Amino acid sequence: MAAAGGEVEVIKVLGGWPSPFVMRARIGLNIKGREYELVEEKFGSKSELLLKSNPVYKKIPVLLHGDRPVCESMIIVQYIDEVWDGPPILPSDPYDRAVARFWAVYIDDKWFPSLGGIVRAESEEAKAEAVSQVFAGLQLLEGAFEECSKGRGFFGGDAVGYLDIALGCFLGWLKASEKMTGVKFLDEARTPLLVGWAERFCSDAAVKEVMPEADRLVEFAKILQAAASRKSAPAPAPAPAPAPAAE
Repeated sequence: MAAAGGEVEVIKVLGGWPSPFVMRARIGLNIKGREYELVEEKFGSKSELLLKSNPVYKKIPVLLHGDRPVCESMIIVQYIDEVWDGPPILPSDPYDRAVARFWAVYIDDKWFPSLGGIVRAESEEAKAEAVSQVFAGLQLLEGAFEECSKGRGFFGGDAVGYLDIALGCFLGWLKASEKMTGVKFLDEARTPLLVGWAERFCSDAAVKEVMPEADRLVEFAKILQAAASRKSAPAPAPAPAPAPAAE
């Protein structure tokens, strides 16, 4: 892809395939029809490029637009929308933009931590509480969809937009959680609007090539759980000091 002046435009995304936050940047670029390179970060380590590009938080994703890094997933999505031509991602109306941003913050600060809490729960009571919070959040988001979509197919209207990306990037992990817990989170009885939206979102051309399979995420979750177990295991007792040698 050539930039202004005939120079080749270099776009890279630092991240990993399982990350829903990395997926946000990739969907945004796909909506705008931009070619980019996914630079995979190795699980459990941070590359020099990542540390240089995001020295404050030291985490993925990072969008590299030439030599300029942009950090934080929803900031990246907004940057993509403002920099490149193509279908709009953020709503054009200022109030609609404010509402979309509000729900995006809710998803990251409240809803997704509840979903992650199911896997991290150390007791059945904690797990049940996390499941309850996920369901309560989905009920709120069902209402948000009804308000924001105005009867159309997506939160953003007729096409995938800002809030669709904010929530939709977690659908793979939601399905993986269903497989791991046996709990059906999205069903017609509780959230019929979100069920239909989720099917449309995952089938969208900008999404389907980057949405990870639930079974693959389950296997990755097992790796995370094993790593967490090793970290929390008590340190082995020090070996006894050797007996002094006989004279």
